[in-house]
Amino acid sequence: MVTRRTLLSGAAAAVAGTTLATGTAHADMTVAVDPSADYGRWEGWGTSLAWWANVFGDRDDFADLWFTTKTVTYRGASLPGLGMNIARYNLGACSWNSVEGQAMAASPNIPRFKQIEGFWQDWRNEDPGSSAWNWSVDGKQRAALVKATQRGAMSELFANSPMWWMCLNHNPSGAADGGNNLQSWNYRQHAAHLAEVAKRAKDSWGVTFRTVDPFNEPSSDWWKAAGTQEGCHIDAGVQRTLLRHLRDELNKRGLTGTWISASDETNYDLARTTWNSFDSASKALVNQVNVHGYQGSGGRRDLLYQDVRAAGKVLWNSETGDADGTGLTMASNLCLDFRWLHPTAWVYWQVMDPTAGWALIHFDGNTLQAGNVQTKLYVLAQFTRHIRPGMRIIGTDAGNAVAAYDPAARRLVLVAVNTGSAQTITFNLTRFGTVPSTTITRWTTVTSGSGDRYTQRVDMRPDGKLLRVPFAAGAVQTLQIDGVVQ
Repeated sequence: MVTRRTLLSGAAAAVAGTTLATGTAHADMTVAVDPSADYGRWEGWGTSLAWWANVFGDRDDFADLWFTTKTVTYRGASLPGLGMNIARYNLGACSWNSVEGQAMAASPNIPRFKQIEGFWQDWRNEDPGSSAWNWSVDGKQRAALVKATQRGAMSELFANSPMWWMCLNHNPSGAADGGNNLQSWNYRQHAAHLAEVAKRAKDSWGVTFRTVDPFNEPSSDWWKAAGTQEGCHIDAGVQRTLLRHLRDELNKRGLTGTWISASDETNYDLARTTWNSFDSASKALVNQVNVHGYQGSGGRRDLLYQDVRAAGKVLWNSETGDADGTGLTMASNLCLDFRWLHPTAWVYWQVMDPTAGWALIHFDGNTLQAGNVQTKLYVLAQFTRHIRPGMRIIGTDAGNAVAAYDPAARRLVLVAVNTGSAQTITFNLTRFGTVPSTTITRWTTVTSGSGDRYTQRVDMRPDGKLLRVPFAAGAVQTLQIDGVVQ
């Protein structure tokens, strides 16, 4: 994650250089909400499992915290469950066996908790019932997947790297030069491994993967043999070949209804380049375009959205994260996603991480003991607990505010981020048919960590169809208005 963190520090600095660091005062602003601008049904929120689940995946308290909206007690504190409903399961690339005198070449810089063990450990036998496959490995991450499923989550299967023995240098962290590292004679085998795990999950784990993604940031060139995690560069031409193999392997196992997602590129602009390099046959194989949010506040989210929408595909921000533990950078970029990218789902990378800024809950990478809660957890709760699956995402004219509407419940949810000095934000709701004058509920988190932490209040009401709300510096607020009619 070193390279990824470097990227994010630059993105965070770009935001800080405008209002966060300078403290430039904002004039009071007005946000107009437009219910006629409908960006589709919200599918939900999630996290990738991978490393944190490899350590803590068997714990029910964390399963409840991430995948329910219960109040969860942790280290004597009451935390708001985030209510995530998407779990991304990482098919590992590691094993420690020897086959015909050959064994995995591990990077000297990858910690053990980031080495996820894969199931197909001997290339000499493709039969999943043979001893070449070890279905007992990766117990804690599988436990997290099952617990998430039992709590109502949908799931996606993805791979950071093919199995070590499929790699040219047998190193699942990447090639020495960051180039292509998947052996050409193992293209189909990588697809078969993914498809067989998807079948096993359905038959034996009680988990039906909605989507399978064979790549993780495949066009990026930082996946190198001395890296700190699993990774593999796979250029766009090879991606096209792998997509065909994956569709065939899923179909052979009766998984015709399992979608393919791709390509989980690092950022918005690169995702658009890869997508537009695909021919029509390759695009037809992809049901869902996944992109990572590591361009921060930069990149042409709008152009990627236009291209994906024109192709009739689902669009997810399937992974994002940053080193700002206050949550302000995350909230700001999340609002930009809603404003310009218009995904139908949003997934945080690692809810628990040894680097405190990246984590919602920090853990010690050496002792593997869970530690402090970051303010970022309370910030994310402002979004995930209130913008719920099935709501419609509607338009605003501001890059710091999100609006979601539930027509059946007649509930309007507004989330806004104040990146500058204290100010009043007025929400203009004149485009709605009815806005009741009853008292509304709001929740507040101050990202400095010295004030409100997801604090609930019932203390204000609209003035006609205008709602004026005071925002402290660096505050994130959620407003719930019931009885609203379009």
